[in-house]
Amino acid sequence: MAIDKTAGTAPGAMIGLSADGTEASAPKILAFCCNWCTYTGADLAGLNRMKYPANVRVVRVPCSGRVNPQFILRAFQKGADGVMVCGCHPGDCHYATGNYFTRRRFMLMRNLLEFNGIDPKRFHARWISGSEAAKFRDTIAEVAAQVSALGPNTRYREER
Repeated sequence: MAIDKTAGTAPGAMIGLSADGTEASAPKILAFCCNWCTYTGADLAGLNRMKYPANVRVVRVPCSGRVNPQFILRAFQKGADGVMVCGCHPGDCHYATGNYFTRRRFMLMRNLLEFNGIDPKRFHARWISGSEAAKFRDTIAEVAAQVSALGPNTRYREER
């Protein structure tokens, strides 16, 4: 006997259609989160059952300083509509200076994105500690709204 995985969902929700039959356009957002602070804040948000957009995919990294700019460009190439890099507050990095490298690297990232024809408003860097679950929720909702307003990212998207 097969299990109906669509039971209880709105008609068309499984294929990405809204209630009026038009194609839904929920943006795909990738968030690189520091293991020690932001990922812990995301976990705390989940434990507290806080609601935030489900179209955000979280990737846990050891430190925000380990996120290579190529990861961000590749995310946009693979179809992400927005990318976030989240880490510890400056001065609170568990690896001493990782978030200082992040801050310097991603000030330049906006110029690199613009040079490559990607709107820099699609990229966000934020500092969120492990105890700031509400800030994580609010940041995710804010970024999702901003990226949704920009529409889908079609630059460098690979053919499937």
